[in-house]
Amino acid sequence: MGRAVTVATCALNQWALDFEGNLERISRSIAIAKSRGARYRLGPELEICGYGCSDHYYESDTLLHSFQVLAKLLESPAAQDIICDVGMPVLHRNVRYNCRVIFLNKKILLIRPKISLANAGNYRELRWFTPWNKARHVEEYFLPRIIQEVTGQETVPFGDAVLATKDTCLGAEICEELWAPNSPHIEMGLDGVEIFTNSSGSHHVLRKAHTRVDLVNSATAKNGGIYVLANQKGCDGDRLYYDGCAMISMNGETVAQGSQFSLDDVEVLVATLDLEDVRSYRAEISSRNLAASKVNPYPRIKVNFALSCSDDVAVPTCVPIQWRHHSPEEEISLGPACWLWDYLRRSKQAGFLLPLSGGIDSSATACIVYSMCHQVCLAVKNGNAEVLADARKIVNDETYVPEDPREFCKRIFTTCYMATENSSQETCNRAKLLAEQIGSYHINLNIDAAVKAIMGIFSMVTGRTPRFSVYGGSSRENLALQNVQARVRMVLAYLFAQLTLWTRGLPGGLLVLGSANVDESLRGYLTKYDCSSADINPIGGISKTDLKNFIQYCIETFQLTALRRQVEKGIMSAAPTAELEPLLDGQVAQTDEADMGMTYAELSVYGKLRKIAKAGPYSMFCKLINMWKEICTPREVASKVKHFFRMYSINRHKMTTLTPSYHAENYSPDDNRFDLRPFLYNTTWSWQFRCIDTQVTALCFWYGLILRPSQE
Repeated sequence: MGRAVTVATCALNQWALDFEGNLERISRSIAIAKSRGARYRLGPELEICGYGCSDHYYESDTLLHSFQVLAKLLESPAAQDIICDVGMPVLHRNVRYNCRVIFLNKKILLIRPKISLANAGNYRELRWFTPWNKARHVEEYFLPRIIQEVTGQETVPFGDAVLATKDTCLGAEICEELWAPNSPHIEMGLDGVEIFTNSSGSHHVLRKAHTRVDLVNSATAKNGGIYVLANQKGCDGDRLYYDGCAMISMNGETVAQGSQFSLDDVEVLVATLDLEDVRSYRAEISSRNLAASKVNPYPRIKVNFALSCSDDVAVPTCVPIQWRHHSPEEEISLGPACWLWDYLRRSKQAGFLLPLSGGIDSSATACIVYSMCHQVCLAVKNGNAEVLADARKIVNDETYVPEDPREFCKRIFTTCYMATENSSQETCNRAKLLAEQIGSYHINLNIDAAVKAIMGIFSMVTGRTPRFSVYGGSSRENLALQNVQARVRMVLAYLFAQLTLWTRGLPGGLLVLGSANVDESLRGYLTKYDCSSADINPIGGISKTDLKNFIQYCIETFQLTALRRQVEKGIMSAAPTAELEPLLDGQVAQTDEADMGMTYAELSVYGKLRKIAKAGPYSMFCKLINMWKEICTPREVASKVKHFFRMYSINRHKMTTLTPSYHAENYSPDDNRFDLRPFLYNTTWSWQFRCIDTQVTALCFWYGLILRPSQE
């Protein structure tokens, strides 16, 4: 009857400018889709060159090599008798567009440019591309000779059109267009398009996946239809992890779900669906049908091909499924772990080195590496030959098979506890016990000799010896003495990363991992060029609160008793501390929250208001007097807000050298491209703070409050 269509979508671990690898993964996905009966295959956004090419999009080489890959795909036997939808940049009349190139049997059917460009947060598409603003308009595109020689075509349609096959009609969206308030699928659906496709380059953010799923399902809930979404996956060369989640939905319900986190470079979803289910669903929506009668039609590209077979009565079709979402703790365990694996194998290094302090942050980083080892062993057990080959290259053993996560961790992960006279025995024991339980190669060392040598040089040159504040020194002396310890640790971390494997008779070097969380970075509570300065940081976009919950997850999932709160002076129960000031009676006297003058919970609130709510000092104060009205007076709120903005602005310069971190939070202070701010502020905020003071005075009068004298 020709009503059961079989379509395929995929999630590919593409790598920016890796044209050879990208071609292989695209070709493999097409072959898999075809072998499973699909008649249409959809791939991720800009999959030929990789989404994260950034300013390489300006280069003519990127366009040239993309067309060279397209020529290979057009010629491929695997790409015959299946409609292939691939993504690449295209220059049309000297304007660069982010495009879908849709082809069948060595003929290009349509080049569809992106209409709504992503230009917020981590996205800068308007820097490299121009949106196609000619709705329902098609022009001739003159193909380059390299493509003409394959297709025999001189020109092809370029613009906003849909494909009309023998049995149905397909319309394309590209990533951001799904999120736009006037998404193309609305008008396309009213014009009779039954299958919508979306090629995405969407990255992971904690607690975001459900939003994408809801948007896809809602796209067809009101209008009916089949929605097919593809997405990139993995680390393609920067701070983002593209989190897959390829899916197929029909009439508002999910029928196929791809994985969000996986070490598989190629994942293909195939679904067979009944077009009559779409037609009957739409038939009873009278409001839709009334709107459809007035719609401005799309240009239709006729395709002499069907997505169904003529005799398909007995063909089974897919039924709705319940989407399974990961908890935030699972996301932290899996997302950064997959990102680390991609970074490790693609950088061709031999492992990681982590300065392990025995605190929450460095312990969470260690647990993420351990989770990565779990994922590698599981992938190998499930027959992933690519992961096995990568693991063998990393450990330099062609016969090695990673089966035990602890044993694999021992080979690729070095932890190092760097003690000073200000370090406690408790943190040393916690670091050692955790290292034993995850299996890392652990080093204990004391850096006092290096610290004293540096201070000796200073004293010899200046004739002055700085002292800690507990011994009568000034705050300047106290801070400088702490910074020296922290920076010595950074220097030693890189030394041991370069030479530890050499001392063990093994080849290669190690990547240094940082472990500053997003809240500390926001406040600037870190020493510039200390152990927060590393090669990469898997927790730099994660809050302290989420890391504590993740630690609890690791206790339950990996049985890491070193993390358990019940263990005497365990990591979970320990107060966060830098351990850079002298001990009192052998006990830690310095704590992070006391040093910062604010709690980590407060920092998360400040961060979300500053970035997500776009609040400056005055707006933040106005929001917090209501949020905290049960616990703080307006004057106390004013004091807290002023203190945060002073510290934030004083320390903002540190963000310019922040270690590249896994992006996981929408209030990240990442200065690279996500959170663009000055790094030299007028830290008095005189006008803004005066507005706050005026409002405090007005509130005092209005409510008749008796306030304590200001401590500002």
